[in-house]
Amino acid sequence: RWGRPMIVPPGGGSPVAYTRCTTFVGVLEDTYQISLWKQRMTAIGMAERPDLQMAAYALRDAQRNDDRQGKRELNKICEKAIEVAGGSIAANTGTALHALSEKVDRGEDLGPVPEVFKADLRAYWAATRDLQVAAIENFVVVDDYKVGGTFDRLVKYKGQHFIADIKTGGIDFGIGKIAMQLAMYSRGVEYDHTTATRTPLPDDVSQDRGIVIHLPAGKQTCTLHWVDLAAAWEAIDLAAKVKEWRSRKDLSWPVETGEQS
Repeated sequence: RWGRPMIVPPGGGSPVAYTRCTTFVGVLEDTYQISLWKQRMTAIGMAERPDLQMAAYALRDAQRNDDRQGKRELNKICEKAIEVAGGSIAANTGTALHALSEKVDRGEDLGPVPEVFKADLRAYWAATRDLQVAAIENFVVVDDYKVGGTFDRLVKYKGQHFIADIKTGGIDFGIGKIAMQLAMYSRGVEYDHTTATRTPLPDDVSQDRGIVIHLPAGKQTCTLHWVDLAAAWEAIDLAAKVKEWRSRKDLSWPVETGEQS
């Protein structure tokens, strides 16, 4: 519902909407640079497509008139412009690599693999061969924060379980958000939507360290990185407070004529 997972509370009852993990940790994300990137890509896409220019021109009054439907249509035009400018290429490539890496870990037949991915997958196999995959794409919930999300991998390394995440883009800029996600997953319990049952993760899942599997698309390389989950968990409480602050509606009220100070 509303793009959010519906979860039966631990004590039973009607399902309630939980916040997606990426949304929850995203409240602390610095979006300035990505906003500028979207503006640039929108400008490029609009420049290349006169039909999008005309469509936007026809809706030019939607913003100033607070026309909600018109603004939704303008949003779609901007999304198309970003697509035209190639804004989704990296995301699509990353999605494909994720799917193929999952087949590698499941030991499934990869089928015909585009040449562009073969070297990346060889690098992935070489970098992760010491990681014993215990779970793939499992959904977990953290009931204390009403958060749910899906981790990429649960792996066993040198006798201990770790939450692992596969990243096909850069990791330096967004490492704070990545660390918070893994910290949240490490403290979650697996949740089955069909039966509304919760299953604890292994007792030895590290809540101090996680692993980022950095598989940059098209770079023919894959590296493993430790992530400090203990430090990231400190930011979780801050994110909860920011989320609560943003939802407050009691911060202003009308000034009454003759009101005493």
